[in-house]
Amino acid sequence: MNSRIHGLGQGLDALLGSSPEGTAQGNSNQSPQTLSLDLVRPSANQPRTFFGEIELQELAASIREKGILQPILVRPAPLNAGYFELVAGERRWRAAQIAQLHEIPVLIRELNDREILEIALIENIQRDDLNAIEEARGFSRLTEEFGETQESVAKQVGKSRSYVANSIRLLRLPRRIQEWLEEGALQAGHARALLMAQDPVKTAKHVIKQRLSVRQTEKLVSRTTGAPTGKGVKSADTRSLEAELSLSLRCKVTISGDAERGDVRIAYRDLSQLDRIIGKLRSRET
Repeated sequence: MNSRIHGLGQGLDALLGSSPEGTAQGNSNQSPQTLSLDLVRPSANQPRTFFGEIELQELAASIREKGILQPILVRPAPLNAGYFELVAGERRWRAAQIAQLHEIPVLIRELNDREILEIALIENIQRDDLNAIEEARGFSRLTEEFGETQESVAKQVGKSRSYVANSIRLLRLPRRIQEWLEEGALQAGHARALLMAQDPVKTAKHVIKQRLSVRQTEKLVSRTTGAPTGKGVKSADTRSLEAELSLSLRCKVTISGDAERGDVRIAYRDLSQLDRIIGKLRSRET
């Protein structure tokens, strides 16, 4: 089994207590039920904000013909008795409205806000439904609002810690570039390269106009910033991580190596600075 999908499945099962089928059978309150479509509301914890009109219309046509085959996951609305909040399946819920259904099959679960966000992230990542910014915002909320570490987030969604860290860094880009990412005008690889650009918006406009590839964008940014190019040159992700660590530790940090192995070198000027660096690293372990 693909390790990425396997990891995602484990994370979702852990959040729901077991497999969806097992949970439903183990608790009568968790069995599939039918709810009026009007009683279900979208959740503020849904990481996905963009839903393509064409794909919704296609799904609505399928629902008209075959119905909703997989129940939609909801929870009782915390501040609105008698109503329910979407946890997973918002695309099906929206398509059901287009198909003019009056009732939909649901699974009702008691979940907190953190669990809702995690489940929604996992479901959307499994389906490749999130754009890079939606994904980054979801990861950021889990770390900033719910106090999770990047390692724990990575484990839940079946990604590496560096993937999560690089994703969150995209939120440092100017709002206009984030919008281009959401619209599909730029890819995540373009955005990571633009993090190092002297004028990210101007560079992004050039990338879009000239339809540059990610590699071409990296070379463009390297030329404009004076960074070296060619074989063995560090990726935009690596350079960005070096800059982040250097700023955090207040000393020069260099990273070398490849996807299999590498080195992180921390330069210090005296023993006093070394003690401070060690103290800061130790404090992050607790």
